[in-house]
Amino acid sequence: MQKPNHALTQGAIGKTLFLFTLPILAGNVLQSLNGSVNAIWIGHGLGEAALAAASNANTILFFLLGAVFGVGMAATILIGQSIGANNLDQAKRAVGTSLTFFVAMSVVIAAVGIALAEPLMAWMHMPAEAKPLAIAYLRVIFLAIPFIYLLTFIGMSLRGAGDARTPFVFLVVNVVLDIALNPLFIFGFGPVPRLGIAGSATATLVATVLSLIGVIVHLYRSKHFLRIRRDELHYLKIDPAILRSLVAKGLPMGLQMIVMSTSMIVLIALVNSFGAHTTAAYGACFQLWNYIQMPSIAVGMAASSMAAQNVGAGRWDRVDKVALTGLGFNVLLTGCLVLVVYLFNRGALGLFLPADGDSIEIAQHINHIAVWSFILFGISFVLAGVVRSTGAVIPPLIILVIALWVVRIPFAYTFVHAWGADAIWWSFPLGSSVSMVLSALYYRYGGWRQARMLVPAAAPVVSAGSADSKTSSADPA
Repeated sequence: MQKPNHALTQGAIGKTLFLFTLPILAGNVLQSLNGSVNAIWIGHGLGEAALAAASNANTILFFLLGAVFGVGMAATILIGQSIGANNLDQAKRAVGTSLTFFVAMSVVIAAVGIALAEPLMAWMHMPAEAKPLAIAYLRVIFLAIPFIYLLTFIGMSLRGAGDARTPFVFLVVNVVLDIALNPLFIFGFGPVPRLGIAGSATATLVATVLSLIGVIVHLYRSKHFLRIRRDELHYLKIDPAILRSLVAKGLPMGLQMIVMSTSMIVLIALVNSFGAHTTAAYGACFQLWNYIQMPSIAVGMAASSMAAQNVGAGRWDRVDKVALTGLGFNVLLTGCLVLVVYLFNRGALGLFLPADGDSIEIAQHINHIAVWSFILFGISFVLAGVVRSTGAVIPPLIILVIALWVVRIPFAYTFVHAWGADAIWWSFPLGSSVSMVLSALYYRYGGWRQARMLVPAAAPVVSAGSADSKTSSADPA
């Protein structure tokens, strides 16, 4: 039987954080590679209108998944703190309550997404030639939402427990299947009909279901300590105290996702007003930006999980070192990718756009203005990850709202008439700069170290066999 891993609270911080970051980073790169390969099939096989449709549809998808994703992040932190404190019972309560809540909410989100696909595309001023393609894509991809989020939740829970390898292995399976099935369902072969852009979503659905089955089978065959055994089905019953904590802490984190996605929706609606060429160029840039953001996201996720376990273990001396080490990794890794994009800008964009089209010229211009700002974004992301590891989730949300909705969006809309589309592209480094400064100030002077996921009395340190231990009310802060 696999035992809880306490390696995140011991040993050299730099080496431990780096080794924990690697599979997360590799997994994020694989996810971006998956999206990029799909974009290549769509862009080159179905045209610029189809690529614009997929870009808009994925923005909507990101928005509708935000709130549930926040609950998963809260569960990851609570599981990490529980493992760090040797409280396996509380960790399983968090897993069971989160799992039940996750499944129910993902089904609701899938139903709402299917129903609202067409009006949402109309509201975003989708170019006429791309609108029916985006609707067809969305209606299929939302069928996959419950499976996507269950697979994501399992991966987040395992990382919270200190296991980054298992989620990576099954992410590889998922990506390989998705990439292999995309051309099959898009273009058709033999008895498989040609489904067009809906075929890309169908490939994602099939790959996710198969990967989810695989990881569940693995967890039970390996007797993973977080698995819910037949005699532990009571853990699937909602624990009110755990749920209140997950919602109170997860909702602000989910709102951060929604704040980001709604700002993306508002910006892409502004981008759409400049025509299909600009929309396709922005979509291609976004594919590259996914790669550039991967190191900072991976380091931030690893730092958050590592800090959470050290918070649970009371190792505050290590928490600050985790933050500083994470910042160094972010600047180094993200900076290298930014340099690569500047050196090979046109060649990289040519993977997604025709080399002789108008869109690639626009995309190069966008990158020249905006791409360096993702180093600043990474600094904010790492600091926010460490801050959230204690349960301090409101300040990072406020900082994000200020950076995006008080600074970035008003700037873009205020100067778009004078600067044209450049106002949109310059809003990226401006918003990232504001976010970085505010995040650094809060990390240095804020009260995040006093925050808690649960009231201390709710999380007594008990042995793994104390299945009857109780938790009290959640920290309302």
